[in-house]
Amino acid sequence: MFDEYKKLINDAVGRVYEVAEKTPLDYANELSHRFENHIWLKREDQQPVFSYKLRGAFNLMASLEEDQRKQGVIAASAGNHAQGVALAAQKLGLAAKIVMPKTTPEIKINAVKRLGADVVLHGNNYDEAKHHAISLSEKTGSTFIPPFDHPLVIAGQATVGIEILEQHPGKIDYIFVPVGGGGLIAGIAAYLKASNPKIQIIGVEPEEAPCMKRALEAGQCVVLDHIGIFADGAAVRQAGEETFRITRDTVDEIILVSNDEICAAVKDIFEDTRSIPEPAGALAVAGLKQFVNREKIRGKELVAIFSGANVNFDRLRHIAELTALGEHREALIATAIPERPGSFRTFCHDLGARLITEFNYRYSDNTIAHVFAGIQLRHGVEEKDNLIAHLQEKGYEVVDLSADEVAKMHIRYMVGGHAPQAKNERLYRFEFPERPGALLHFLTQMGERWNISLFHYRNHGAAYGRVLMGIQVKDEEMEEFQTFLDKLGMQYWEENHNPAYEMFLA
Repeated sequence: MFDEYKKLINDAVGRVYEVAEKTPLDYANELSHRFENHIWLKREDQQPVFSYKLRGAFNLMASLEEDQRKQGVIAASAGNHAQGVALAAQKLGLAAKIVMPKTTPEIKINAVKRLGADVVLHGNNYDEAKHHAISLSEKTGSTFIPPFDHPLVIAGQATVGIEILEQHPGKIDYIFVPVGGGGLIAGIAAYLKASNPKIQIIGVEPEEAPCMKRALEAGQCVVLDHIGIFADGAAVRQAGEETFRITRDTVDEIILVSNDEICAAVKDIFEDTRSIPEPAGALAVAGLKQFVNREKIRGKELVAIFSGANVNFDRLRHIAELTALGEHREALIATAIPERPGSFRTFCHDLGARLITEFNYRYSDNTIAHVFAGIQLRHGVEEKDNLIAHLQEKGYEVVDLSADEVAKMHIRYMVGGHAPQAKNERLYRFEFPERPGALLHFLTQMGERWNISLFHYRNHGAAYGRVLMGIQVKDEEMEEFQTFLDKLGMQYWEENHNPAYEMFLA
């Protein structure tokens, strides 16, 4: 099968280690324990450019003729291929120009510049950058270095598969491979299926960019109408013709994973390695988890490729927020409670001994209060369903927003507004020790003496919880209220004249 690749791959082995590293195959203790399988991570994040892309780029560039080298090289990339080409060019002494989409994370742009390549920002995705790079190649005579759809690039990536077989101590059952344009999975599959056809090779793509899965379904390469760029390293509109040809005959399945599942996999990898993958770098682990849960396999030898770690620090905030939802460790719900003193406390009591991760509320009228809450789950979807059923038995009309993109991305931050009906409102910030039941304890101490007109709380993963609260307290009740505050034993700050409050909420 694919005999023409045997020599190409053998030649690649003699080239790629001039610049690439033989990366470790690390046992993932935490993942293995949780999923009752033996799970290994191929650590391509430990390459000099923190991604496997260096292998294929160098293999192709090292094979260029002397007259081609003099003209330099050009490439299009969202980042990892760009860094591979830039480092390979530096090693080989070639001039390099990289066309990158304007949406490329800054960490990748800066990394390419530090390696000495000239960066051109063009287009909003890889395909637009690619067309511009090919146009520049035709004008200047420089050699275009494709990120995946070239036999020498594919052969270079195949060295990942060679290392996995050499490093694993026994029989491998499944290998999970991230898929963008298909260069990595085509290389690994071309080598492994010839060496050990019993190993199942599972590709993993983002739901927002399923170019290879759609190609396999159609029997030919197709151009996707739209792709999402959350996993920018795999955000490709069309799979390669050569990578598709190989994948069609060698890969056992392509799995699609959601952004939430990708974020959860980022956390899983961090907990096992203390390294932080980029979203595309966590695709294989996300697919592995989905596959194990679906097939109920136990005691198998599973390998997932941790393919890259070029992530903007600023993205971690968003990734962390979606992680709990991806793991089904958090539920987002909306419901209505009576607008009267003590109703918050009753609702928290009805939630039971659960950690509340978020609570949003703003006074609307004198009858009904709508609340948006995040609830920590310990037992996944089943616990969420039981919780909602329990609340419904208590008389609450509950809406599950855990999978609602608008709620997750926007509404959770927009609950609020001006409330002229909230007379005698006083605004305070509180800090209290973060532990299960702490919020209920706080509300119990407050009792039913005053009405809460505004409430915002988010769990920040810190030792102390932070609450912003509006409380309706008449002037003649202030002395009593101050006594209550002093007895709480909590840090608090009065914020009645906070400019953001006055502008948006007062």
